[in-house]
Amino acid sequence: MIQELMGWDFNTAFMDYGPFWREHRKVFHQSLHPVAAKQYTPHITKTTHSLLKRFLNDPDPRKIMPHLRYMAGATILSIAYGIRTQQENDLYIKTAEDAVHSIAATAVPGAFLVDSIPLLRYVPAWLPGASFRRKACEWHKLARRMLEMPYAEVKRTISAGTAIHSIVSENLERIRARGKDKDPSEDVIKNVAGTLYGAASDTTVSAITSCIMGLLENPHILRKAQAELDSVVKTGHLPDLEDQSSLPYITALAKETLRWREMEGCRSDYTENEYNGYHIPAGAIVIPNAWAMLHDESVYEDPFMFNPDRFIDSATGKVDFSRARDPAHACWGFGRRICPGHYVAFSEVWLAIASLICVFDFEKAKVQKKNADGEMEEETAELTHEYVSALIVLRVHDSCWF
Repeated sequence: MIQELMGWDFNTAFMDYGPFWREHRKVFHQSLHPVAAKQYTPHITKTTHSLLKRFLNDPDPRKIMPHLRYMAGATILSIAYGIRTQQENDLYIKTAEDAVHSIAATAVPGAFLVDSIPLLRYVPAWLPGASFRRKACEWHKLARRMLEMPYAEVKRTISAGTAIHSIVSENLERIRARGKDKDPSEDVIKNVAGTLYGAASDTTVSAITSCIMGLLENPHILRKAQAELDSVVKTGHLPDLEDQSSLPYITALAKETLRWREMEGCRSDYTENEYNGYHIPAGAIVIPNAWAMLHDESVYEDPFMFNPDRFIDSATGKVDFSRARDPAHACWGFGRRICPGHYVAFSEVWLAIASLICVFDFEKAKVQKKNADGEMEEETAELTHEYVSALIVLRVHDSCWF
């Protein structure tokens, strides 16, 4: 359904392991390894500051999710394509959101019978009961628009001499300078950028919103983080990624966020395998239990508590993963399929959390309720910890004041 009918075969996450997949993975590694990722620090900083301005200009608590989604989309568009987004109603962000929403339910194993009976893909769209074909046709248009539109814009700016440095422009320049025989094809570059464009923002939004929920439930953590920021960041300045080594509690807070509410998907095993006596047939859907790994009581004391101090050495005040294992061992995926952009993603999450805590207070919303005497009185709202499942993101419904 997703790869063939909906046109998402360009997405590296859905590709079979093999030479073509390795070409894509190579581009990811060359563009986003730790040293290369540092060149995108200005992109992350700019979009984070833009996020703060959006919150200041429109501080409605119900706009938390839209503001965060806009920041995440703007960041990946800047890094992947060098595209500067509009402050409101940006066409590129809207296109990506529409395309990703189309596969949110589709990606759930068993959602469409055609995934179990592949011959159904040949059923004519006009046939009664073939609504999945008609849906796929519309969703295919969205996927191709998401893939082609920003790539065409980069090619246009390169021709005009106005291109901003990005993953696409860097790799196209490499092809121009060295030739196609030594470097990936344009299709591979386009697919890599499209994969980032379509998927990278969800994990960022989910992590930041989960952090906000943790802060709402634990005001003392917010105060401690703000105290550290006040002691390091100069008055009138905002934190930046160069401050990371001087802000261990913020780093521990970001790590705890990724552990507390992990985000992980499923994958297919393309070859027959065996693990601990269990037979895994080729094509089986395998769901790594990252949740269990990150909530293992033998590794994380009181694992369901939101507690950044578990990663802090009380004697030195520095991050110490000998006390509790770095959640990076499970929160970014595993093996060959580990998230290729996790260095950039962590920097984005870290800076967003640090900046929001530096500028704002977060408190639970106040609600009016009748007491036993029938009189209205103000009470603090309770968080329900409701999430909405999507392809990756777990979206918080609760509101807060800041």
